[in-house]
Amino acid sequence: MKQLQEVEIKGAHNISYTFNEVPDAGRMLKVADGVYWLRMPLPFALDHINLWVLEDGDGWAVVDTGIASAEIKSNWRKCFSGDMDSKKVKKVIVTHLHPDHVGLAGWITRKFSAPLYMSRSEYLMCRVLVADTGREAPQEGKDLYKGAGFNEDQLDAYAERFGGFGRAVSKLPDNYRRIRDKEKITIGKYDWEVVVGSGHCPEHACLYSNELNILISGDQVLPKISSNVSVFPTEPLSNPLEDWIESCHYIKKRVPNNVLVLPAHNEPFRGLHERLDSLIEGHERSLERLLDLCKEPKRAIDVFSVLFKRTISDNVLLMATGESIAHLNCLLMRKLIVSEKDSSGVITYIKV
Repeated sequence: MKQLQEVEIKGAHNISYTFNEVPDAGRMLKVADGVYWLRMPLPFALDHINLWVLEDGDGWAVVDTGIASAEIKSNWRKCFSGDMDSKKVKKVIVTHLHPDHVGLAGWITRKFSAPLYMSRSEYLMCRVLVADTGREAPQEGKDLYKGAGFNEDQLDAYAERFGGFGRAVSKLPDNYRRIRDKEKITIGKYDWEVVVGSGHCPEHACLYSNELNILISGDQVLPKISSNVSVFPTEPLSNPLEDWIESCHYIKKRVPNNVLVLPAHNEPFRGLHERLDSLIEGHERSLERLLDLCKEPKRAIDVFSVLFKRTISDNVLLMATGESIAHLNCLLMRKLIVSEKDSSGVITYIKV
């Protein structure tokens, strides 16, 4: 099995990429002692996810799993019998609830009788969303998106898409091993400390090894893109963007700058603090532009131009709207704008 050698490839924001190749599907590349990189395909514009396999004594620990699909199962089987040498998976650790991370967790835990490790909020929220599969879209969801400015066709499209979460998630086990912030998990020769962030999801678990100087960051820190930070119908008045910004500051205090960051998307990199600063500054600039735009009343769907560089198509409308509401809620909580709902339920926002 090949071990990657670190190189310095300069990227934006004063970070550097450490490897000049990526693993083929179903194959592992060694990035550090006992740490291996897998890459699985995704059927989205973001077409891949990085998964991590850690030596755990006479077996393995898996960090994240990919979505539940026949293609990714086939790639896992190739890996189980090939690079993983038919050794048992002893732990399945999931950073957070999104299907590209948790999708095959249940399948792998059943295959190897392995425990599932997740934070409590992520496990329980995942169970709730899976239970929504096949349900009719709730009125609360329609109200949120109508308030954002959706027309009838867009509301119908939301209703048709609602309840699809569980189709990409294999059945979760009915019990799990809770992990929490600052806890240490021993995996093979090394201890991994849980570092929890929020905003992209409620209780995202990163894993930090001081001995290896590695952070498995999931979606909490990505080198080239900013994770979606959205408001959802279940919690319409939430402020996930402030949670996200606070989490970036928190991770910067908990984890040193020179770690090797192993993200869920794009490539491993160094320069954690520079990337965290860039993420914070990027959102603060977006909030400034948004505040300026709200000198005149705006609906959530009217503010895309100051938050996103690309035109928002129908297939990303829900994500873009959720992120727009997150930015507007942040300004509301900072008492920089006020909102008003008209008789039809549409909400407008204006600068104080």
